[in-house]
Amino acid sequence: MEFPITELLDYENSVEWILKHFHSKGLQCPNCDSPIEQSREFRRTKSSDLLVQRCLNCDAIYNLYTGTVFQGSQWTPMQVVLLMRGICKGETTRELAAELQLNYKTVLTMRHRVQANAELEQPNTALSDSHSETDEMFHAQRSGEKR
Repeated sequence: MEFPITELLDYENSVEWILKHFHSKGLQCPNCDSPIEQSREFRRTKSSDLLVQRCLNCDAIYNLYTGTVFQGSQWTPMQVVLLMRGICKGETTRELAAELQLNYKTVLTMRHRVQANAELEQPNTALSDSHSETDEMFHAQRSGEKR
């Protein structure tokens, strides 16, 4: 059964989640690093309903997605949260596209962006545990069972 899961999430909670996980130091100007308190509301986007800020110091404009893999996208905050949840849970792109009511190719492209960004953030040092079985962990996550 398919249903529009994005209608079950709250806009404000989704924005708070994105701020916490993508802007841990708080939303700030991408040019001069001024905090959001030193900006004014500029406009609201039509399709994603994001508030766009204008920096009072350098006149730069930015929003919740600036500096993230979602920059320039028209996704709602609820769709972003659900995409991230689905990727972490190992859901298929087809399932995510149906739940988010988005085109398969759009979801696939964004999934690849998120995964490429996550790969860049991986440490280059070896794990301290000499008994890690990453192959076993991967298969358990993908199939839902350990063999």
